[in-house]
Amino acid sequence: GDARVRGQTGVLSERRGSYPFIDFRLLNNTTLSGEIGTKKKVKRLLSFQRYFHASRLLRGIVPQASLYLLDEDYLGQARHMLSKVGMWDFDIFLFDRLTNGNSLVTLLCHLFNVHGLIHHFQLDMVTLHRFLVMVQEDYHSQNPYHNAVHAADVTQAMHCYLREPKLANFLTPSDIMLGLLAAAAHDVDHPGVNQPFLIKTKHHLASLYQNVSVLENHHWRSTIGMLRESRLLAHLPKEVTQDMEQQLGSLILATDINRQNEFLIRLKSHLDNQDLRLQDAQDRHFMLQIALKCADICNPCRLWDLSKQWSERVCEEFYRQGDLEQKFELEISPLCNQQKDTIPSIQIGFMTYIVEPLFERWAQFTGDTPLSENMLNHLRRNKAKWRSLLHKQHSSSRSNDHSGQVTGSQEQTLNEEETP
Repeated sequence: GDARVRGQTGVLSERRGSYPFIDFRLLNNTTLSGEIGTKKKVKRLLSFQRYFHASRLLRGIVPQASLYLLDEDYLGQARHMLSKVGMWDFDIFLFDRLTNGNSLVTLLCHLFNVHGLIHHFQLDMVTLHRFLVMVQEDYHSQNPYHNAVHAADVTQAMHCYLREPKLANFLTPSDIMLGLLAAAAHDVDHPGVNQPFLIKTKHHLASLYQNVSVLENHHWRSTIGMLRESRLLAHLPKEVTQDMEQQLGSLILATDINRQNEFLIRLKSHLDNQDLRLQDAQDRHFMLQIALKCADICNPCRLWDLSKQWSERVCEEFYRQGDLEQKFELEISPLCNQQKDTIPSIQIGFMTYIVEPLFERWAQFTGDTPLSENMLNHLRRNKAKWRSLLHKQHSSSRSNDHSGQVTGSQEQTLNEEETP
């Protein structure tokens, strides 16, 4: 049945546990490997997981008090890291280990306090903590990339962008809270596969949202469901919560990569015409959308050691999807074929066609701030390192290929490299 819930504000939300997590441990079960080979059986298996997904034990509950059971040395290190949360070299992987896997909850509690949001909106700390735990729980640690650590990383980046003078001078407390909430929840309950996979397996989420921004709609409506379940904003006037829910949706939906050109064209127009008026709520909201889009794909702009980890994680998630598609005799999606799509080639294409155009425009908006220059410098260095690794792969491949032939996929990658 339809698991959406209409609240008093009229915005549809989703009940928690209504949809199955695509659990690779179940899908890859060796006892089923000889039986599953048709799309019909895939659909049946995904539907079967609806019942497993409702179990919070399967999904793994993060104990609310786990942070306080840590060794005092770990807590001290975590507190020290939080004092530098505005630095671009913030290591979210280390922070997640120091907080015993509670990086998202710990980070958001700290940032809400730093920005004065708890006092301004008269938020109850226990209720806030409960809501953040719900969000963190609804990410799936089985996902190599789309998990709570990614959400924490995006949130930390968003915090850095909200402090850029060009934007910070105009932001209201509502803008800041919406920006942080959207960053924290922008991928909540991500199944570890992309929209085309959900569509071609006729997943109920694809049907529910009519194949349009399927995942982003799910992330938004799930977030609304958690906000209402926790009653975090229940003390605010109805019209305020209604507006916040709509704006959260607008921010999260902006992260749909299929809308990249739409936002780039609009941003370019504003910058060329110099007609951005950040005193106006509409223009501020648009720049919050751009900031969230930047935060969501900022991995190539991080230090190499951090950037490389994220690149390997996202490609592992792609390859898992490709393995599933091959196993179930479905067409393998672009970037998901481990035999053809290498990590360096994927990253070079991603940086060239997606990341660079967006961050160059962002730098044009912010001006030559230290953060923007730092990010672009990291981006250029990281791209050069991936090119070097790709060249080594091609050299190794040619040395092993007695015929000296270059495969079609390699030739395509090389051509892409030469594209300005």
